[in-house]
Amino acid sequence: MCTVTFLPTSNHNFILTSNRDEQSTRETFAPKKYVEDGVEILMPKDKIAGGTWIGVSATNRLVCVLNGAFTKHTRKVPYKKSRGVIAKEILKATNFETVIAEMNLNNIEPFTMVIADWNTNNLRLFELIWDAQTKHFNKLKIEPKIWSSATLYADDAKELRKQWFNNWKATNQISKEAILNFHHSEIGNKEQSILMKRSYVETVSITCVEKNNTTVKMDYEDVVHGKYFSEIF
Repeated sequence: MCTVTFLPTSNHNFILTSNRDEQSTRETFAPKKYVEDGVEILMPKDKIAGGTWIGVSATNRLVCVLNGAFTKHTRKVPYKKSRGVIAKEILKATNFETVIAEMNLNNIEPFTMVIADWNTNNLRLFELIWDAQTKHFNKLKIEPKIWSSATLYADDAKELRKQWFNNWKATNQISKEAILNFHHSEIGNKEQSILMKRSYVETVSITCVEKNNTTVKMDYEDVVHGKYFSEIF
């Protein structure tokens, strides 16, 4: 939920990788296929809220969630609904752009969502940011990009991580193996590194979704317990 990279591999294909930074004691279920409201979804699931931070669905869509919007916010619990449940709503939607336009996000904690959709001839990439007052919904260029959660990384840390990502791009061929190495990197201060660890929160899992034409593969590493899972959608 807290460090995400996007790498296009063609007009139609991509690799998206997400490091989830969370309390190591928070229980989650490894990725599996679910059917909700008649739509098949492949996703890991948060045991507490029942939502997900990353998933792909039969609607030809991927949604990935990061905590926070532009800057760190003060939590105002209780919230109406989990951000991970909203991710599932977008994954299930036939017309997700209409759903987002009509969605009431009042009393929802701030978030950033990365949305990849391949229902048209070409891949489309979007960013939805909710800052507790306004929805910021934008179509993005299909180009390499990194996001870092505003709740854990201040602006200077975000910029430093962008530099690391740019250095990685300059010295690596795009591949799943190479980007996974980046997501395992411990460069710099351990509290700011891509594979991060702090006293109360750490990288607990790494999820990599690779779309290759009609095949979508999700690789999931449970960093805390050293377990690996792989599913093809």
